Amino acid sequence: MLSQPISVTFDIGGGREVSIETGRLARQADGAVTVRQGNCILLATVVANKEPKEGQEFFPLVVDYMEKFAAAGRIPGSFFKREGKLSDYEVLVSRLIDRALRPLFPEDYFCDVQVLVTLISSDKEVMPDALACLAASAALAVSDIPIKEIISEVRIGRVEGQYIVNPTRSELANADMDFMIGATSKNLMMVEGESEECSEEDLVKALEIAHDAIRIQIKAQEELRAKVGVQGKREYTKPEQNPELQQKVIDFAKDKIYQIARAASAKHDRNDAIDNLKKELIESLGEDAEDDVKKKAKKYFDDLQWEVVRNMILDDRIRLDGRQLDQVRPLNMEVDILPSPHGSALFTRGETQSLTTVTLGTPLDELLVESAATSDYTKFILHYNFPPFSTGEVKMMRAPGRREVGHGNLAMRSLKQMMPGNEYPYTVRIVSDILESNGSSSMATVCAGSLALMDAGVPIPKHVSGVAMGLITRASDGKYAILTDILGDEDHLGDMDFKVTGTREGICGVQMDIKIDGLSMDTMREALAQARNGRLHILDAMYESIAEARAEVKPHAPRMEKLFIDKEFIGAVIGPQGKIIQEIQRETGTTINIEEIGNYGEVSIFSPAKEGLEKAVAWIKGIVAVPEVGSVYEATVKGIKEFGAFVEFLPGKQGLLHISEISWKRLESMEGVLKEGDKLKVKLIGIDHKTGKFKLSRKILMPKPEGKKPESPTS
Repeated sequence: MLSQPISVTFDIGGGREVSIETGRLARQADGAVTVRQGNCILLATVVANKEPKEGQEFFPLVVDYMEKFAAAGRIPGSFFKREGKLSDYEVLVSRLIDRALRPLFPEDYFCDVQVLVTLISSDKEVMPDALACLAASAALAVSDIPIKEIISEVRIGRVEGQYIVNPTRSELANADMDFMIGATSKNLMMVEGESEECSEEDLVKALEIAHDAIRIQIKAQEELRAKVGVQGKREYTKPEQNPELQQKVIDFAKDKIYQIARAASAKHDRNDAIDNLKKELIESLGEDAEDDVKKKAKKYFDDLQWEVVRNMILDDRIRLDGRQLDQVRPLNMEVDILPSPHGSALFTRGETQSLTTVTLGTPLDELLVESAATSDYTKFILHYNFPPFSTGEVKMMRAPGRREVGHGNLAMRSLKQMMPGNEYPYTVRIVSDILESNGSSSMATVCAGSLALMDAGVPIPKHVSGVAMGLITRASDGKYAILTDILGDEDHLGDMDFKVTGTREGICGVQMDIKIDGLSMDTMREALAQARNGRLHILDAMYESIAEARAEVKPHAPRMEKLFIDKEFIGAVIGPQGKIIQEIQRETGTTINIEEIGNYGEVSIFSPAKEGLEKAVAWIKGIVAVPEVGSVYEATVKGIKEFGAFVEFLPGKQGLLHISEISWKRLESMEGVLKEGDKLKVKLIGIDHKTGKFKLSRKILMPKPEGKKPESPTS
């Protein structure tokens, strides 16, 4: 007989109820729940192997968030009509869950764990990503998998000055702050988001409101777990320890590691010294040492290095490269370094370097971004590439991984705050290629991207810079150190990775991962203040490199002009089956995009050459122009008759040039006077409003012979 489902319900504010249910779906998983708000339903499952793989040395956690298009009553638009690999959006949501969950597991737990969160029913107004981590944590909570704490995650949006927990999609569209926050009941774990230049105190307030909402969600999970009757957590196999070997490693290497760390050398020199010391350690164990002993010795060596360097920074206030705690590495930046891209910049900070380009495209280059509930086009694209040579390694070159997607997204969200609105006609693509990496290449991407945008003539009003902060703490005596512009090694050995981007006026983007318990809001405020100083220091150097966006795009960039025409002329410009617009594009070498907006047509014309742009603009203006009596036009002869010639004086508009209006001299016939294709200037001298026919004159623009009596225009 099937057991009855068990559920709990709570209010997230404004009468919006969220329910968590277990026992109905996916009952063979170690833990499975559905989370529902409105018509949005997420299924989260978690399964963990009972034993770790032999020789496993790291925690193999896999988190995947997936959206089924059927959840929104849609069929995927791909060739195969089925969901494929995770989209960038799904990867980003997966990362949000993973970063919050990973610190919950014991450090000596090495069993494979797979967390799957699937959108199985969609709601147009409910944002599923705000519920995904709640679902994942609830699935773990009702399982016997050994997590240390229960967590949850919420979104905080600020709309018209009001902070809203998990705003609707419509509300979020008008928000000037958008942050996802993950936390336990006591401590923040993860922050990611963007804002329109919010202050540091605004961010702290958002974190406090989010934490209160998270505590409600954690209480609901605890209630569900109690109803299910979970009896403790499963036992697991822990790695064997060898205290004697560990002490031997400490005695051999501790002081030597300290001397290497204090040498303030470059990354590769320091790594080479550490590698040589590790080899000496293994040799000291003797030729008869077993492989397992050598493996454990290397692990103890790495643990010792982590401890020694942390203590050096805390006690001596000395960093690996000799800097002060709040000091930014040397900066070097150049713009316009590549001749062919539409904008380029090389940004170097210490041993981290980004070569970034900007390409300006047409509306045809817009990117389609699809999820189950939405299908939107974006005109701003940023791609981040991290080739293996940037860290001196040899690896297979594959498609961008989750790290690349996440770093690129943070840079994109930060720079997006300064991008011009939808009225800006270009599609803009930024590509950051990391050429060297030793700490915070994503922040180098933000800085290089801002420089390259200004170099390309994209009218951003301000520079955006970014800096990565670190934190090292020691629980035994309460000492801590906040580090500005962290190195890669400092990121690895630190307790917090905190990236902050922004302008001189405020914060544009944040990404934070915390690996310890007990980060106070006062420490957070101190870190934010130190980050602001670092950000301003970098901004000063960026403004010295290029102070404002170039007034015009590069000569080889596509030229653009935008026209607004009356709605009734859109068909005339396009022509039957697109004949006219295709002819204009073919003859002028331009790309033309027309959109209907209210009572107007917005015509965007792109051309690699100024001449082609001017020709296309004149052509379209001619089509939509209203002929005015008394105006002079450049006309082309289209046909010859015995009584005159039909000429095209505006695109698509022809009139009769009567034989009597060609010359002051009386012409007996049209033979030899004009031929098709001839160009001539004519003046519009009349319009028959009943028939719509146009009367033109050429002779009226010629000098009148002396003694010649004026003649009336002939019909």
